[in-house]
Amino acid sequence: MATLSLNTSIEKIPFISTSWRQKLSILNILTVEDLLYHFPSRYDDFSQFKKIVDLLIGETVTIRGQITEIKTKRAWRRRMSITEIYVADDTGTIKAVWFNFVGPLKYAKKDSFVQLSGKTSISKSNELQFQHPNFEIISQKKLLLEEAVSTNSTSTGSIVSIYPETKGLTSFWLRKNIKRILDILEVEESLPKELLKELKFPLLEDALWSIHFPENSTESALAKKRFAFEKMFLFQLKALSVKANWDKNKAPKVKFKKKLIKDFVKSLPFVLTDAQKKSAWQIIQDLEKTTPMNRLLEGDVGSGKTVVATLAILSVISNKFQAALLAPTEVLAVQHYEGISKLLHKLGFKGALLTGSQGRIGQEKISKLKLTKKIALGEVAFVIGTHAILQDNVKFKKLALLNIDEQHRFGVKQRAKLQQGALEIKDGLKTKIPHLLTMTATPIPRTLSLALFGNLDLSIIDEYPKGRKKIITKVISSNNREAVYRFIKQEIAKKRQAFFVYPLVEESSKISQVKAAKTELENLKNGPFADYNLGLLHGKVKPKEKELTMEKFKAKEFDILIATSVVEVGIDIPNASVMVIEGAERFGLAQLHQFRGRVGRGAHQSYCFLITSNNAPSSTKRLHIMEKTNDGFLIAQEDMKLRGPGQFMGITQSGIPDITMESLADTKTIQLARTMAQEFLKNDPLLKKSPSLKKRVDNITASVHLE
Repeated sequence: MATLSLNTSIEKIPFISTSWRQKLSILNILTVEDLLYHFPSRYDDFSQFKKIVDLLIGETVTIRGQITEIKTKRAWRRRMSITEIYVADDTGTIKAVWFNFVGPLKYAKKDSFVQLSGKTSISKSNELQFQHPNFEIISQKKLLLEEAVSTNSTSTGSIVSIYPETKGLTSFWLRKNIKRILDILEVEESLPKELLKELKFPLLEDALWSIHFPENSTESALAKKRFAFEKMFLFQLKALSVKANWDKNKAPKVKFKKKLIKDFVKSLPFVLTDAQKKSAWQIIQDLEKTTPMNRLLEGDVGSGKTVVATLAILSVISNKFQAALLAPTEVLAVQHYEGISKLLHKLGFKGALLTGSQGRIGQEKISKLKLTKKIALGEVAFVIGTHAILQDNVKFKKLALLNIDEQHRFGVKQRAKLQQGALEIKDGLKTKIPHLLTMTATPIPRTLSLALFGNLDLSIIDEYPKGRKKIITKVISSNNREAVYRFIKQEIAKKRQAFFVYPLVEESSKISQVKAAKTELENLKNGPFADYNLGLLHGKVKPKEKELTMEKFKAKEFDILIATSVVEVGIDIPNASVMVIEGAERFGLAQLHQFRGRVGRGAHQSYCFLITSNNAPSSTKRLHIMEKTNDGFLIAQEDMKLRGPGQFMGITQSGIPDITMESLADTKTIQLARTMAQEFLKNDPLLKKSPSLKKRVDNITASVHLE
């Protein structure tokens, strides 16, 4: 067979059949590199060898011996087959038992020499035994007589890798085939050898053997460090390269109009926090440059990102350019439009709303065709809308700022279109792209932001407006739900409103214990809240219906809004004072914090009740941090510790290996990779001197935040 490289497709490996390839594809394994970078999730240490007479209860060991007896019987009531093999060495005999396992039946024969690795236990008949040990045939009889020596095994007598699996694809199969591939692989080192030497990391070939088949824990730990650094280093090279390419573009220069901005800030009915002022100034300085801004504005729920975005829009439109703000949902787009228009209308600037279902200038409805013509002629200063702004027929005359709210909620193609300058403008003979400002309400620890948004500049609003009341939060068991209902009725009597959030829209047979929004609407209507007005909002509702529901809730036509996670971002109802989250244990802490942020937006004291299911796991203890703090950054930090960065950011299936996910929580690795990548690109900005490294950087598609 020909030698393999990392880029070789799994389809070209003759000993991996079509059926196995299909199973591998479930784990997103399509190439040799994908398979070799499918790293172990843990290891079983079977490196300790013992004679049978020396075995103790509950220890993990390996023995070698000869099969003296094989028994197979069927437990009909339990519908299982039981295989028992008795193995003897020169000191004694021990039984090994397997349930519904054909391995021993297929390969084991009486008098065969075997190696067993597993944990010892006591049987019902008070015998020392192995239950489901790893099992391998030893071909040479002399191994029984010698001290423990390596048999080149992949499953016994050594440190054995255990991998993330899928149905029909076991760790045993992965170990066996990874070893076969490593035996014939031609490994081309992509990292600079001087860098590896400086960091005291092993070469790629050695690291691959060490992580899959380590001789000891120190060896596997060093290989893990190398791969964690490698992935983060490649990621940072990609991010910095994307940034360098972005910086080659030209953008309109937006002059800072000091008096206008100062007067506008003074006219606001509230005082900006220092964090808002700092972020706004960073953005205004970026707008003054001809290098296009590419900045992430990160702020907790209610920290005041929208007013900072409004200041950016004002700077742009006061210079006779256009600005656009893109929101992921129509409800949020309408909300932004009404809030920003109210602030800018008194200064004489005309804005427009453009969504999939409507067009509007001021409060007057206009056909989308007429609106797109006005945008193209420059008659509209700013446009706020949904993905409808990205349609090919929408042309701006002088777009200088594109503001994207919750960028991660747009599709990859939509983001690519935005960042590749699809909304270019003509300024004289030169083609320019707009400045780009991205916003997120998900508080992300600074080091994680640096890792995942390495090509963006970062502004953080980590203060709350003065006078904002803390939302009182309580974790409530399902049995105490009635007390919550009584409290809600008291709040409604004070003319307040409430949200109920459920994990599902309709009942699921798979998760029958989880409340479903539609079902609960009927239960609450016909039960404890029969005398109240209830509304329903979920992701399957058409945009027009969503907007109508929100208008009714805002107009206080509904006392209670039953909803799914669609209310996680951007719903602003100042009169709502109670948030009830059913099945709270099913949500991450950061998401619960987003839900909670839908209340406490007015002058009233607000409350959040996290109701756990009857059979909720013990992990609900983590929910109590929500009772202690309203600080989104602290909650995000805890959430990341508990769930890991991959689940926290929703990118566990994005193609980034688990080992890199772990490294995202490692501040030192991120900073080291960033620094090393910056230094490396100084000397070789296009990676011409390192073609293999360039190839791997070019192939990075794991992060949707980069391109």
